[in-house]
Amino acid sequence: MTDLSRHATFREILAQPAIWRDWGARLQVADLRQWIAETGVSEVWFCGAGTSAYIGDILASGLEGQPGPRFRSVPTTDIVARPRAYLTGQPKLIVSFGRSGSSTESIGLLDALDTLAPAWPRLNITCNARSALATRPGSHVITLPEATHDQGFAMTSSFSTMLLTAAALFDASLPASQMPSRFAFLADTLQTLLPDFISQATATRRPARAVFIGSGPLAFAAREAALKVMELAAGQIPALWDSTLGFRHGPKSFTVGDTDLWLFRSSDPHTRAYDEDLLAELRTQFPQSRITAPDIPQPHGDLWSVPLYVSLAQILAVIWSDGLGLNVDDPFAGQGTLTRVVSGVRLHPVHP
Repeated sequence: MTDLSRHATFREILAQPAIWRDWGARLQVADLRQWIAETGVSEVWFCGAGTSAYIGDILASGLEGQPGPRFRSVPTTDIVARPRAYLTGQPKLIVSFGRSGSSTESIGLLDALDTLAPAWPRLNITCNARSALATRPGSHVITLPEATHDQGFAMTSSFSTMLLTAAALFDASLPASQMPSRFAFLADTLQTLLPDFISQATATRRPARAVFIGSGPLAFAAREAALKVMELAAGQIPALWDSTLGFRHGPKSFTVGDTDLWLFRSSDPHTRAYDEDLLAELRTQFPQSRITAPDIPQPHGDLWSVPLYVSLAQILAVIWSDGLGLNVDDPFAGQGTLTRVVSGVRLHPVHP
């Protein structure tokens, strides 16, 4: 294996424990929760594009069933394309996620809100203090530490820290006073796991195809894991994600030849029983595949374990990308097809 530390993406993955620990100690959870409560909304929408949209999927699934406002994941890409289908009715709290904070869709959502729903409260969570999300008037803003503004193509520390920030604000089961210790626990846990992740990833073959599976928020963690692999492998390793029970309904046909699978098992005993059933079935049906069920500490439930599971996929993706001889920090260099901040989107005006 080559020296992975030469890649900014790898360094940004390894920086996550220190970032979480420091940010958890500084995040003003009680004050932010009070502001959220004062909005009086009955719905909270988590909005973003790509990985930032997956943050919303994870949160909406992980927070499902708790008392209080209803949570929905509504990608900016959906709203910007069809603003009148969404920005109507009673006000919703719009929570926007953005690493760069200035992607075309982030700006398009702000424009659409200004035109169609100017009274709706907004909470922008971004990694870039100079971005549109951070500086546009009319929004409540949380600017994450500069270290989360990943310089690599793939979102790594930006993903995990934006996710944890929102989980801290909206997980009503945990008192605000306990957030610093929760962040510190996750930081300590990942710091312990990272050497094992690197060792496992180095010893694991580079598959022809990869599959990531889970239930609830871990299904959407699997989605982010699959995206990281495809992004950093520049499409040379096709990757699929699905839910534990959904995988049998057709997507299992993706498993051919040297396809390897990772199953993110739930901490909930009922849900985990389904995970274990699928795990046994896959090992019987696909002996040529390597099937891994990572052993991740989950004392605080599935939502809070997502960043740990995804960190494993981040490590796998970096090592496979490096093994393919790609520029890990810019896998599509010279192709002009994908860029760190999405380009090529033209906004069309929204009229009142």
